[in-house]
Amino acid sequence: MDELETPDAITLQDMADEQSLDFVPTSFDDYIGQAALKDKLKVYTQAAHMRNEPLDHMLLFGPPGLGKTTLSQIMAHVMHVAIKICSGPMLERTGDLVAILSGLNVKDILFIDEIHRMPTHVEEVLYSAMEHFRVDVILGQGAGAKSVSLPIAPFTLIGATTKIGMISAPLRSRFGINERLEFYTHEELQTIVLQNARFLGTSFSPEGAFAIAQRARGTPRIAKKILRRVRDYAQVHNNNIADTHLVSQALVFLSLDDDGLTKVDNMLLHKIIEHFNGGPVGLETLASLIGEDADTIETVYEPYLLQQGYLERTPRGRQIPGNKLPFLHKKYSGQNNIF
Repeated sequence: MDELETPDAITLQDMADEQSLDFVPTSFDDYIGQAALKDKLKVYTQAAHMRNEPLDHMLLFGPPGLGKTTLSQIMAHVMHVAIKICSGPMLERTGDLVAILSGLNVKDILFIDEIHRMPTHVEEVLYSAMEHFRVDVILGQGAGAKSVSLPIAPFTLIGATTKIGMISAPLRSRFGINERLEFYTHEELQTIVLQNARFLGTSFSPEGAFAIAQRARGTPRIAKKILRRVRDYAQVHNNNIADTHLVSQALVFLSLDDDGLTKVDNMLLHKIIEHFNGGPVGLETLASLIGEDADTIETVYEPYLLQQGYLERTPRGRQIPGNKLPFLHKKYSGQNNIF
């Protein structure tokens, strides 16, 4: 195993780092959305706190940007413990993970984002750490090498993933809690926009906030991103006041249409209609037509288009459902040169 040292490549951050960028709730009451999941997490954290034990290891899964990291930070805050945050792809060596684990105190939380992308040899270190709170370290090299078992403080691992199917069975079986995050409603996103607007010191009308929510693809991260860009537009054009009219102008400026589709969404659907009369068409072919990576289409754009019924997957490829074809034909009529 590699020499134990704290790796520069690993990003370890606490709640203060996140709060400098966006409003970050510190309690379940301040967290908007995911009502059923919040009720469960309240029980889990309160029970563990009453027993004075670490929270059981937890796997959170669902599309990106729904609040997995934020919920983990809230759990740490509620239980009065520290949280260390890192990303699976950055854990390249076993020594990277062991260095982090050895630095945890009793009941601390280790949050690993994109845990499905963690290398297999690093993942195997987690098995004994999660079950027995120890890690095995190899000292020396060659014939003189020996294995030493090092105890670590009882801790909680929270893994986050957008692709739960890519989590290996041995790792998945070691999580005592498995919970999925769902997309947000427009009303929940409207509340999040207004909440963050107050944090940013920008005046937003409820109607303007709802217009942003309609275009946020059910995702708070996207809502906050749009909010910051509308805020820029308001600062330049209307003395930092984002009334309904200005928000509408800003959304046009940002190429977000009334249906909540981005320029890339429209390009993707338009190409399917223009070249394949609605499909089906293979993902790789579609990626080549619009100049995007196939994985990006599958993970970033497709989930919302599938959710809204603009696209469907078939054994022969992607296609536009028949009930959407007339609407999209009309929408893209005469727009051959726009995309």
